[in-house]
Amino acid sequence: MNIAVIGTGYVGLVTGACFAELGVSVTCIDNDERKIARLNEGVLPIYEPGLEEMVHKNVRQGRLSFTTDLAQGVGRSLVVLIAVGTPPDAEGNADLTFVKQVAAGIGKLLREYKVIVTKSTVPMGTGALIRRIIEENRPSPAPFSVASNPEFLREGSAVEDFMRPNRVVVGTEDSQAAAILKDLYRPLYLIETPFVVTDVVTAEMIKYASNAFLATKISFINEMANLCDRLGADVHDVAKAMGLDNRIGRKFLHPGPGYGGSCFPKDTSAVLAIARAAGYNLKVVEAVIAVNDRQPAHMLEKVRQVIPDGRGRTAAVLGLSFKPNTDDIRESPAIKVIEGLQEMGLKVKAYDPIAMDNARPVLPAVAFCDDEYSTVEGADLLVLATEWNQFRALDLKRVRGLMKSPVVVDLRNIYEPEDMARLGFTYRCVGRPVVSST
Repeated sequence: MNIAVIGTGYVGLVTGACFAELGVSVTCIDNDERKIARLNEGVLPIYEPGLEEMVHKNVRQGRLSFTTDLAQGVGRSLVVLIAVGTPPDAEGNADLTFVKQVAAGIGKLLREYKVIVTKSTVPMGTGALIRRIIEENRPSPAPFSVASNPEFLREGSAVEDFMRPNRVVVGTEDSQAAAILKDLYRPLYLIETPFVVTDVVTAEMIKYASNAFLATKISFINEMANLCDRLGADVHDVAKAMGLDNRIGRKFLHPGPGYGGSCFPKDTSAVLAIARAAGYNLKVVEAVIAVNDRQPAHMLEKVRQVIPDGRGRTAAVLGLSFKPNTDDIRESPAIKVIEGLQEMGLKVKAYDPIAMDNARPVLPAVAFCDDEYSTVEGADLLVLATEWNQFRALDLKRVRGLMKSPVVVDLRNIYEPEDMARLGFTYRCVGRPVVSST
């Protein structure tokens, strides 16, 4: 089967490479000439573990190609997946400008039956909008189907999530389209992947509902952690006991500075806007966003507890991306915390294994360092902002010797309070009792 993936951002590139890995012939299309040129040179626009090797392999083996020619990609493909960006507008709605442009372009090229699939996260009713745009632009009444196939890819684990998904959701009112998409995903039947086949608008809703619920779990455990800080309880034990209840589950019960990235902030705002347009207020999602918005301020309060006056002091920050194994700094809590530290008068040094190039334009006053140890050298404060694996096993005796004062604020609860106290650190984390170093 030949397919086209329109958009070579995070979702489109991962989707195209993974389908090629499953033996499908894939043409990835983008109107950004520079991005396509660099992809054809083997340079990827994003960092995702395992993706670069997969792209290079499938290009060499002839199953994956990149082009700016929409006609070429659409013309040879039975299935066309739309994976362009849907950024938030000023009111929090998903901006469908790129989706509409692509739909019009596909319509003008339509000569024979094709399945047009939305892979982008789009508001409920977008499938019907795409159908109408294609019908208005097609030169002749060539048949086509519209389907929704939302992605559930975690940055940092996207390749694994595609190849071994929890489920595949297919939304369509057309039995022929459903059969074609099941055939496209046939290799996943071998690992008994659950398939949910429903109508288009329900598939669109599933994506928003899933992300809103995951964001809810994060904000909920952050609320519990903030309360634990005030009561002297240990949120780790709270989360562990909660997670052992099968009705709740263990995942996403990790307290910290809040969620970020390209999905949760955008999708929670979008589903609020969708609900308001439908005459309904999503009170739970409103609270989730409010909790997340104020969480970095709670983290900065921990800094004030140990360094009331930041003037003339230096903070070392480890981690810039919103989560490990990605270079994505969009809505990153680490960036918000750094900006807060600067407002407190602290000079900031920072290090991240991957994300520093993306962060430099956003944080021009930050001194970026070569590694974690040069970052902490001479610092009055160490802030652990992103839980990269290499930050989980720091040589803490070396860290203590390099720092001007041994003060650590751990926003990811990487270390144990008792261990840090024993090593002589003044240590604060999230939702766990303070242990004195004396």
